[in-house]
Amino acid sequence: MTKKIISIVISAYNEEGNINELYKQLLQNTKEKDCRYKYEFVFVNDGSTDKTLGKIKALQHHDSDVRIVNLKRNFGHEIAMTAGMDHALGDAVIFMDADLQHPPVYIPQMVELWTAGAEIVLSRRIDNLATGKIYNFCSAVFYKILNWLSDTKIPAKSPDFRLIDRRYVDFLKGFNEHDRLFRGLLNWIMPTDKVKVIEFIAPERFSGKSKYNFFKSFSLATDSIIQFSVRPLRLATYIGLFGVLISLVMSVYVIIEYYIIQHRTPGYATIMVTLSFLGSVILIALGIIGEYIGKIHMEVKKRPLYMADYLIVPPSKLRKSDGDGVFKRKKEAE
Repeated sequence: MTKKIISIVISAYNEEGNINELYKQLLQNTKEKDCRYKYEFVFVNDGSTDKTLGKIKALQHHDSDVRIVNLKRNFGHEIAMTAGMDHALGDAVIFMDADLQHPPVYIPQMVELWTAGAEIVLSRRIDNLATGKIYNFCSAVFYKILNWLSDTKIPAKSPDFRLIDRRYVDFLKGFNEHDRLFRGLLNWIMPTDKVKVIEFIAPERFSGKSKYNFFKSFSLATDSIIQFSVRPLRLATYIGLFGVLISLVMSVYVIIEYYIIQHRTPGYATIMVTLSFLGSVILIALGIIGEYIGKIHMEVKKRPLYMADYLIVPPSKLRKSDGDGVFKRKKEAE
């Protein structure tokens, strides 16, 4: 009887100090512990400039279950996970980062829930030892705003560390948008049943520093809101209508004061405040519209989501369809 395959997709960007320890922990919690399934490790090198790729190649040299997708440049975390998903062979796919803040020790728990019938196993971070209170507070505020603006509800403290059944992996592969929030897309298609959640504590990074600074986090936040909601556009309209209402009230007040009370108040300060307010509203509205137009501009170009410089796959792992896909990607990269 052929064993089912579980693919573990690991996105890595400049993680040379974490690769060996990650692989060690992966082995301890998969192949060395569970013989029911066949495990493959799909490492996605997201344009690393350090020795990350060399470390992964060394792993593959003695483990044929290690597969490598080497992206031509840094495409970002969301696209890296998509590339790994596209080339994963498993009946279930587990997504995780290479910084060891998604502890492999929780993988057996995910697999057990999937074996019991769950089609999606999410994770919920109950504590993050690597971030401070300010970051956690800002993260909580972001999710509240996102869920208020969007029809697609995304749970807070729910990272990309998750297991997805092949059926939903195939659904996700049908999405073609360039700018994407992986966890948002999953929540958009996620069933109401057969979903389980595990809780975990995120440790500090084993090595290196986080690649997400304030500006990258802010950019991800704004992109996420724009991808899943048009309410910011409506909000700009509502603010504009509110401004019109205020202007009408002020106009009535000025008319009453001038013609009935017959009192003339110097209007320089009022005019400047009003102009500043209206100018700010206009600029905010233009900025919101510009963000949406920019996303449309990127989408209509229909560029490839990513380009793999080359795919390193052990010959024994290639199915016929996979081989065709590898050559196609190579050709595109050239």
